[in-house]
Amino acid sequence: MGRERLFPGDRVVAYVFVLLLCALTVLPLLYMVSLALQSDAEVYAGDPVLWPSSPRFDNFTALFERAPFGRFFVNSLVVAVVVTAAHLIFDPLVGYVFAKFEFPFKRTIFISVLSTLMIPFFVRMVPIYTMFSQIGWLDTYQGLVAPFLIDAFGIFLMRQFIAPLPDELIEAARVDGASELRIYARIILPQAKPALAVLGLFTFVYQWNNFLWPLIVTSRTEMRTMPIGLTLFNEEYFTQWNLTAAGAVLLFVPTALIFALTQRYLVRGIALTGLK
Repeated sequence: MGRERLFPGDRVVAYVFVLLLCALTVLPLLYMVSLALQSDAEVYAGDPVLWPSSPRFDNFTALFERAPFGRFFVNSLVVAVVVTAAHLIFDPLVGYVFAKFEFPFKRTIFISVLSTLMIPFFVRMVPIYTMFSQIGWLDTYQGLVAPFLIDAFGIFLMRQFIAPLPDELIEAARVDGASELRIYARIILPQAKPALAVLGLFTFVYQWNNFLWPLIVTSRTEMRTMPIGLTLFNEEYFTQWNLTAAGAVLLFVPTALIFALTQRYLVRGIALTGLK
């Protein structure tokens, strides 16, 4: 069956519908940026201001003066980068083993790994917290990152992408005397760039916005991450909506940059790994 053609009227309706959806999606973000640049008078004027008459970029300076957002930002960046790097190192390697190697109980082990996805993190949180308190990892970077260094979802994602890759390439490399690590580094990883981009984006965004575990495992202000710091700031300065919006803009910018860098791989990676 051929592709159905839209009549001119239908095309206009479709475009209007898409534009409305885009506006509903983008409008809250634009208003957050507008609010971050408004003065106190415009915030409390009573009428919504779509764009401030005189943007106040010093709201961001005031934000750093009233709370250690520089330290919050660094903490979030360290956690997100370390966990993302660990996923990009370990998850493809394990996924490659499950996709291209045969060994006893392979299916059973793979199902066991996937079954951990059905255990909510808050169920594992109490024993992990108890263990970390006993070994002195509370209020430390290792306590923030250790529970997330490898993930069943990442293993599944990479296994789904690597499995369809031609076995002939691997066998030819083995005949030429290449080691398994060389095959993995020179053949598998270059072809897995779309899946790696998807994995890196999902991991970074989740860790950057992670709230529950950093809230529990840290108690000192200097170890708080951006989401926790912004929440505490909002509790103390709950009437300073422009400063809170400025903090939200800072929280949004890194994930937007990561998406901009990986977006050309994102659609292809999701399509080829079979994600729904």
